[in-house]
Amino acid sequence: MQDQATTEANARTMARASEALSELLDRPLAAGLYLVATPIGNLADISLRALAVLCRAPLIAAEDTRHSRKLLSHYNISAELTPYHEHNAARERPKLLARIEAGYAVALISDAGTPLVSDPGYKLVREALDAGLKVTSIPGPSAALAALTSAGLPTDSFLFGGFLPPKSGPRQARLTALKDAPATLIFFETAPRLAKSLTDMSAVLGPREAVVARELTKLHETLHRGNLETLAKDIEAQPVKGEVAVVIAPPRAEEADVDDARLAVDLETALQTMSFRDAVRAVTDAHGVKRARVYELGLSLTKRDRS
Repeated sequence: MQDQATTEANARTMARASEALSELLDRPLAAGLYLVATPIGNLADISLRALAVLCRAPLIAAEDTRHSRKLLSHYNISAELTPYHEHNAARERPKLLARIEAGYAVALISDAGTPLVSDPGYKLVREALDAGLKVTSIPGPSAALAALTSAGLPTDSFLFGGFLPPKSGPRQARLTALKDAPATLIFFETAPRLAKSLTDMSAVLGPREAVVARELTKLHETLHRGNLETLAKDIEAQPVKGEVAVVIAPPRAEEADVDDARLAVDLETALQTMSFRDAVRAVTDAHGVKRARVYELGLSLTKRDRS
């Protein structure tokens, strides 16, 4: 049980939060497009400023109105709700811009988290700016950042890759393009594709440390840690449900410690039993170095042997 001092302190906090929200609600909301971040699971994660904008905006554009209506109903918000998603964006965008030009405030929300992050909205923002209209971001929850900050992996430089292609070939090609990025990688993935996606990540990126973050901020939030190969096997053996983010450590730092002489010795050994292509891949994977570096070294060795 709380003691009297704690109870009184909590009451003061609640009163101050109520006052702050009341002050925001009393201010007029200028015409413009408002990008409002909404909870990714826990409804309590919404900010006071987000509540104030949604309460005052006469029109809210939502990716899925049925999903968003649950949030609005929870906070007793009765603004007009209109769908705005990838299938109707071309038709609805001019209507939303016209409302703003007529002096109205329009709030844009996604199904969860920050608008425009793996959600429609970029073209709406672009055209609003091109028309000289006010665009304001109301920051808040983000599944990508929640996954990154809870993963225990480097946060000084990161790259958000969104959803990978659903088929293995294009997915591996995308991963290959990002393989040498000196940053922690963040991807969204669907639960049914997760095991196959992790298998491709392991094949392309090697045994990097990674975290599978599931159902963030929700009742059954879980974080699975391990290297990509282990995670792929674990998820294949025991599939998961829900919304998933995968966070992957940057390339190994020891790449810079491997000199060309060591690479050349290993490459010559590999070339005795492998094709040029397979030898380059084997040495690249073994040392975690850039493929282009090993490839150029292999060409030099080939030219030397021919001369």
